[in-house]
Amino acid sequence: MEPAVVCRNITKAFGEGDAQVQALRGLDLEIALGELAMLVGPSGCGKTTLISIIAGLLDATSGDLEVLGARTPALPPEEQILFRQRNLGFVFQQFNLLPTLTAAENVAVPLFVAGERRRIAVEKASDLLDELGLGDHLRHRPYQLSGGQQQRVAIARALIHDPRLVVCDEPTSALDAQTGHKVMELFSQVALRADRALLVVTHDSRIFEFADVITRMEDGRAIGTERRRTNPPPTHEVPVSPSFRSFAATERYGSDGREA
Repeated sequence: MEPAVVCRNITKAFGEGDAQVQALRGLDLEIALGELAMLVGPSGCGKTTLISIIAGLLDATSGDLEVLGARTPALPPEEQILFRQRNLGFVFQQFNLLPTLTAAENVAVPLFVAGERRRIAVEKASDLLDELGLGDHLRHRPYQLSGGQQQRVAIARALIHDPRLVVCDEPTSALDAQTGHKVMELFSQVALRADRALLVVTHDSRIFEFADVITRMEDGRAIGTERRRTNPPPTHEVPVSPSFRSFAATERYGSDGREA
């Protein structure tokens, strides 16, 4: 299969002299198009640093990186920005929602940046949030949403512009088991096609079943890869399962009766 991401001998150091910390130590990684790949390992092993380099949010200290066939670190800064806008979606662990925007407006931000008309962008964002069970919260601002709801807004924002590579940092960390599985179903069904790839950093063993390949990291290195699925990916977009239509009814409220 064609590679989506190729990392060769990637290193990343923070600080200088005696205070220098080596976050990545000659790491090699390859992710194919059509795969849902997961990075696992203990906290501090370099997972978030690695995906930040892949997404173009950090520069590697040394090594070679290709993303979707492009040597992205070699692109001029303005071309790197355009490349990210067109091809990448990122789910941040801390959500990074804009506090003055509504949920629908936060999701629509990538479309605003791409020049989409505001009304159309917000309509598209509202439709996606409705699928994620947030149809009643479209006009709520982040402070009015629970952690799980903010997480779903962040996931919708990463998917709204149809990116070819989606990079997620602990996308289910703020979600209960049922909602986490629903989100991973969405990634598998909507965002995973033969021309796309997903890279997920996680500590959540409950979602390992969704992975095509799991790479384990330790001390800034990839120490092993487990391939869990060999079926070829679909060549067309898979429709959203009916379970998403009933999100609001099935997981809006947690086991304690409080809103998720």
